[in-house]
Amino acid sequence: MTSVVTGAAGGIGSAISRRLAAEGSHVVVCDVDADAAQRLVDELHASGAAAEASVFDLLDPATCAAAVEEVVGRRGGVEVLINNAGINRRGDLLSLSPEDWDLSFSINVDAMFHMCRAVLPAMVRARRGSVVNTASQWGLTPAPGHLAYNVSKAAVVSFTKSLARDCAPHGVRVNAVAPGEIRTPMLEAGLARSGRTVAELDAEVPLGRIGRPEEVAALVAFLASDEVPFICGSIVEITGAQAVA
Repeated sequence: MTSVVTGAAGGIGSAISRRLAAEGSHVVVCDVDADAAQRLVDELHASGAAAEASVFDLLDPATCAAAVEEVVGRRGGVEVLINNAGINRRGDLLSLSPEDWDLSFSINVDAMFHMCRAVLPAMVRARRGSVVNTASQWGLTPAPGHLAYNVSKAAVVSFTKSLARDCAPHGVRVNAVAPGEIRTPMLEAGLARSGRTVAELDAEVPLGRIGRPEEVAALVAFLASDEVPFICGSIVEITGAQAVA
């Protein structure tokens, strides 16, 4: 099985890559950071897993198509696509810059569109495949002061449900995960800026702590697997029962 993971060198992305590799998939580690992507590939190789790095511009449809075409040509197809690349630009309507608004949609939504356009023809021909998108709890229940992130992740939710309806007749499943607060480098950087602590976030979660990237990875791998062939068009929250941060 071949799995393509975008944003693969980040906190959640690297956990997803490790989990899929551990389950026997050949993982294509896609990330804009070439050094980070190669470090992850080296780590996976050291564990005996199969992986390769692929560095290209997710915002360019042509480079997305070329990167996927190269993988399909060598591997014969792509069974799993994980659209995980994303950014979080903070700000309400009046404090958010137009550039941050545009970039949020370019990375969180447009890149997902380009990758699905590149990968789906091979999946449709094979009449099998699984796409899992990384949405967010905030795409379902908006958090204050994060207009661009909330709205772009709501678009991921709608995109996932719409694409699932179109792809299901062709044997391709499309789902999304909607994480709450997950302890990633991006979250820790945000805490450093705000002066808050992980312990404070833990106290706000009914389960008693924020999530771990490995827990999101386990859910993504489950949705991507053949164990749940009837789950299609679903947005699965992983929040520790927290309503919204």
